[in-house]
Amino acid sequence: MKYFGMPMGMWALYKRSFQNHLVSVLGFKEDEAAEIAAAAKPKYKAIIAKLPEFEKEDRFKMNIVNCALFASFLLSMEPKPDVERLTAYYARAMMNAPTRLFCRMEGKKKFSEKDLAGMKATAALNAADRNPYSWNMELLPYPDGSGYEARFFKCGICTLMKELGLFDFVPAMCHLDYDMTDAGGTAVFVREYTLASGGPCCDCGYKKKG
Repeated sequence: MKYFGMPMGMWALYKRSFQNHLVSVLGFKEDEAAEIAAAAKPKYKAIIAKLPEFEKEDRFKMNIVNCALFASFLLSMEPKPDVERLTAYYARAMMNAPTRLFCRMEGKKKFSEKDLAGMKATAALNAADRNPYSWNMELLPYPDGSGYEARFFKCGICTLMKELGLFDFVPAMCHLDYDMTDAGGTAVFVREYTLASGGPCCDCGYKKKG
């Protein structure tokens, strides 16, 4: 994957947030946080360079770029915090003002015909059959019309983090689904299993509010 384009943009958008919350959430000193951020950038570029280009129709490119960003900072931290603290760190680092705006915009389209058509197309694509850093899913609308479940059987984040020796920290990223759905304002996120915790799938349920 080329660094120029989305990966470079995502670094510019989130680098300061990831650095600042090393201090406010994880308790690193200001100079330590600056050193971690400086060390993370070449690691981030190296991770991006090893990733294949995603298919044009694959909606999960941003997810794997976010994973590369988190992993690059995590690889630069010593000692590494536990999963509970990293869950709070990742959520605070990712949920900056641009992310919240994006979530509100996406929330307005949730459950629309276009949203459902996009999810059906993603399920049919089965991108992970050709790209191990992508996702395979199936779409299961709730019979009562109250929303739908996206059930994932292959996860690019799990693949990448396992290769980087960081698989134990994947649950810190999984929890962001709750934060992003809540910021969208139109759905409630429900989940029973994740692949990262040894479940048979990642069941991502979206129930209409009200």
